Amino acid sequence: MGAAPRSFCFCVLLCASFIFSALAQDVNQFIYHGFNEDAQLQRDGLASVHSNGLLQLTNTVSPQQEGHAFYRLPIKFNTSSSESLSFSSNFVFAIVPELLSFSGQGMAFVISPSKDLGKAEASPSEYLGLFNASNNGQSTNHILAIELDTVQNLDFDDIDDNHVGIDVNSLISHESAPAAYFSDREGMNKTLELIIGDPIQIWISYDGAEKLLNVTLAPMSIPKPTKPLLSRAINLSHILLETMYVGFSASTGSLKSSHYVLGWSFNRSGPALNLDISSLPRLPHLPRPRAKANDKPQLKLVISVSLIAILVVLITIGAAVYIVRNKRYEEVYEDWEREYGPQRFTYKDLYKATKGFKDKDVIGRGGFGKVYRGVLASNVQIAVKKVSHDSKQGIKEFVAELVSMGRLRHRNLVKLRGYCRRKGEFLLVYDYMPNGSLDKILHTNIKPCLNWYQRFRIIRGVASGLLYLHEDWEQVVLHRDIKPANVLLDADLNGKLGDFGLARLYDHDTIPQTTKLVGTFGYMDPELMRTGKASTSTDVYAFGVFMLEVASGRRPVEQQGSMETVNLVDWVCDYWKKGAILDASDSRLEGTYEEKQMELVLKLGLFCSHPKPEARPNMRQVMQYLDGDATLPDIPPDSTVIAPFSASNDAFSGNSSATMSTIDSILTVGR
Repeated sequence: MGAAPRSFCFCVLLCASFIFSALAQDVNQFIYHGFNEDAQLQRDGLASVHSNGLLQLTNTVSPQQEGHAFYRLPIKFNTSSSESLSFSSNFVFAIVPELLSFSGQGMAFVISPSKDLGKAEASPSEYLGLFNASNNGQSTNHILAIELDTVQNLDFDDIDDNHVGIDVNSLISHESAPAAYFSDREGMNKTLELIIGDPIQIWISYDGAEKLLNVTLAPMSIPKPTKPLLSRAINLSHILLETMYVGFSASTGSLKSSHYVLGWSFNRSGPALNLDISSLPRLPHLPRPRAKANDKPQLKLVISVSLIAILVVLITIGAAVYIVRNKRYEEVYEDWEREYGPQRFTYKDLYKATKGFKDKDVIGRGGFGKVYRGVLASNVQIAVKKVSHDSKQGIKEFVAELVSMGRLRHRNLVKLRGYCRRKGEFLLVYDYMPNGSLDKILHTNIKPCLNWYQRFRIIRGVASGLLYLHEDWEQVVLHRDIKPANVLLDADLNGKLGDFGLARLYDHDTIPQTTKLVGTFGYMDPELMRTGKASTSTDVYAFGVFMLEVASGRRPVEQQGSMETVNLVDWVCDYWKKGAILDASDSRLEGTYEEKQMELVLKLGLFCSHPKPEARPNMRQVMQYLDGDATLPDIPPDSTVIAPFSASNDAFSGNSSATMSTIDSILTVGR
């Protein structure tokens, strides 16, 4: 066949390819066998489209530049709906370097909330046109990228200079692997050189039901292998917004490479259509870098000059990097803290222990800050809580109390190892509890749920720890925030009371001066909310609500209907009045519990959460009841003692000496 007929056939095939692409596209699914100027692509930077349909993101002429190409229409991922968040993509790419074995950075498949990364001041070179020095690693980026990286950057923990990585909001990959593909014929992985200049096919798929992201590579001529290169369990529902854009990003550095995309298929709700390899445009006939003998002197000269230039740049920015890193570890330290010795941690040690306080290492969140998991250089696992503190007033006294609480020693208290201070925040260092908080286990559908034996042991353990704080230590410690979220479980599901961020100390036989209203709604003593004055009785009230919550599996305040709320104390009290207090037990226990223990815990919880502080037992009496050293009186359902438990009942608002006498006689049993 002559040249003219061949050209005519090629044009026909190319046109047919574009027509097929246009017909196959919809809002959430499309396929391109080559591209043209009318394709639904938004390009910026160095990105261009060749006459044969080849998409070129960068070139070997422009150093320190970037190129982007995004599908112009937004894709609705609908992460807030019940629909499973799933998608898949298939594309063919090629990377042709300027010099043999030396590449100008890499490229990435990107899902981003914006298709204008260039306008967002994304940087070229090692940032791949995705991020810059200030926003790299920020959770607000909401960017997922599959990087095809050809330069090893130690600042981003790159494993080598020829790898594939899964990036979420940062160029420090969640998971990465050297570029390779699984040979089904040989039953083994075979290395793929990304910068060899030959087309490579890649498949990316995410199963929202399984929360599994797979990435598979292979030479263009080989069908999709049965085993992916990367398979990562990851929940993207918090990363991808409802409306996102899909596309590509690439960059050059001091050295340059041409990054090409030959064809692309994408599907938001199912498997992407397979690319017809025979319909893809061909790469231009560029001279491929080869290792010829007469090239070596010139290559050595170029490399030498480049290395010298790089060395000068590194020396120039070395001082700046040193300053920035020191700034990263900057902390507040005053002379009076020297006496605290090992209880004062350095911020640098905590930063390294938590690998930079990354969101992926957050194990808890609260109104006072985030809690991060970390491992010290001594291989001890810790939990580090960041607490905001904007005022210098009383700082010395506050630190002194923290250090004092670091001396607390009890098997049912989470050990406070020490602290660190930075401008505007405290960092509190605790022992790490592998089973997390009681709140998480108690109020989620984790199966199996805690059995009654485990729950009663946790209740008794927390009571023992609280008795130690109130009576058995050298000072009285008011915890002031007792709730399941602050009870952590060790490897054996033993309960340990933690989070002493709100705790205050005072000497025995003195009246505490704490008047600041703090705590958590639902666990706060009504008397505290009225007067603002905290005492050991305040902790007893919160512990009473805690007991009821553990026994019933219900939160202290729950919404019932659109307007009505149900108070847990009132709810349990109603069952007691009906003579059916065991019906308040957690239905998930399916009646498998010791009835006397369950009745004791529910009634004792009501006594502890009595609205009148003087009617509540102290923690030593509580331990006597729980250990069976004292017997809780059997109160009839219609007793007037029950009435005051209801927050809506005003029968106890007066000074009824008869009622007070009855309650006092009950609570003094076993003293």
